Amino acid sequence: MTGLDESNPALARAFALIRDVPDYPNQGVLFRDITPLLADAAAFAAVIQALAEPVTDADVVVGVEARGFLLGAAVALAAEVGVVPVRKAGKLPLVAASREYQLEYGSATLELPAGGITDGTRAYLIDDVLATGGTLRASCDLVEQAGGVVVGIGVLLELTALGGRGVLADRAPHALLRG
Repeated sequence: MTGLDESNPALARAFALIRDVPDYPNQGVLFRDITPLLADAAAFAAVIQALAEPVTDADVVVGVEARGFLLGAAVALAAEVGVVPVRKAGKLPLVAASREYQLEYGSATLELPAGGITDGTRAYLIDDVLATGGTLRASCDLVEQAGGVVVGIGVLLELTALGGRGVLADRAPHALLRG
């Protein structure tokens, strides 16, 4: 993996805490476990600061389920904006928009809660990993379906071999780490 800002020792240390878990959740999938990074206060703070830097024109951060909730809420706090979750289907009492999408190992449905995004709301999306791009593409579609405007996307880790950036080419996602 390569850091986009290798001159930052705090980020380099944070990236070193990410561990690979082979064959999870399915055979052939290499899962990137960020739990050790989240558990280390200094590493977590460095990542949140770096993810929050481009959040300048947003009204809210949209955190994508599930690890994107953790990063998104902290980024929103650092950027001094609100936070709105994108959830898996069936988790919200009131739904503004719903979207089915493809994962690298199946399909799923995401939902946006009613009232979090209104006409003209500027949203910056945060997720932990950009893989095939399906989850973030669906999340962008949800924000726009609810009347919002996607002003940017930030991820901790981009898995370049899976080509997700191509699915989001019109969005120019900001990745802290590529691998």
